[in-house]
Amino acid sequence: MYPLNFVKFHSQGNDFILIDGLKEEVDLPPHLIHHLCRRRFGVGADGVLLLLPSRVADFRMRIYNTDGSEAEMCGNGIRCLGKYVYDHGLIDRLALTVETGAGIKCLKLALREGRADRITVNMGMPVFEKSRIPMAGERGEAIQEGILIDNLTLKITALSMGNPHCVLFVDEVASAPVEKLGPLLENSRFFPQRTNVEFVSVLQRDELEARVWERGVGETLACGTGACAAAVASARSNFADRKVVVHLPGGDLEVDWQEDGYVYLTGPVVEIYQGMVLEEWLLQQYEE
Repeated sequence: MYPLNFVKFHSQGNDFILIDGLKEEVDLPPHLIHHLCRRRFGVGADGVLLLLPSRVADFRMRIYNTDGSEAEMCGNGIRCLGKYVYDHGLIDRLALTVETGAGIKCLKLALREGRADRITVNMGMPVFEKSRIPMAGERGEAIQEGILIDNLTLKITALSMGNPHCVLFVDEVASAPVEKLGPLLENSRFFPQRTNVEFVSVLQRDELEARVWERGVGETLACGTGACAAAVASARSNFADRKVVVHLPGGDLEVDWQEDGYVYLTGPVVEIYQGMVLEEWLLQQYEE
């Protein structure tokens, strides 16, 4: 066992523990991830990012939810990783590639006083075919489709942004039943790999408001893939334009669904602090 060095990041309040696994192997069993992410009892975070070497890209990223499960992709997390590798001298270019569970993603960095500040990631193309999200039911797409959950009929739009999403349009985001419907939809039979859930209000053609219930985490202050899902679902339903600002509880993210089909996510990233988890604490978690 060894002390575990980490760097804490956030993007609009969506916070992560980044662990550098480039130089040595890091053992991160699910129960340890869960304890690291527990606020007040651990470091506290919405997820853990593991930086690894890659044979097909500049770097590789693995992303873990607070419950210890692994996610395919994380829009805010990958941008935090981009800031880390540039600011810590692991790359000197303003464009880089990162291998993820959802494929290779390309990042572009904008600097402020010599450090990465606003970062854009090409999130790839959204997927609407149910079998590829995945979503149960007949083949086809779920665009404003009615489903029955817990004796409630809900109209949803389902898609994948490298991970599954379920979007509900509401009149008022602040009063949306996120805590009730979030876990019901996340764990419903319609989504065999569970799903993220977005509650979205269209303010105007280029402006959305959203709250996100993240799979394996719960409600977060911001979510990169969730912002993209909200924007894409709004445009696909002709409720909004393809380039929008998404207002989330922690701050704003910009989403641009370009005509070539690719979705670009842009926003600020902040390094909060660097730290070390003590060996004694790690041993206690492994003994549980």
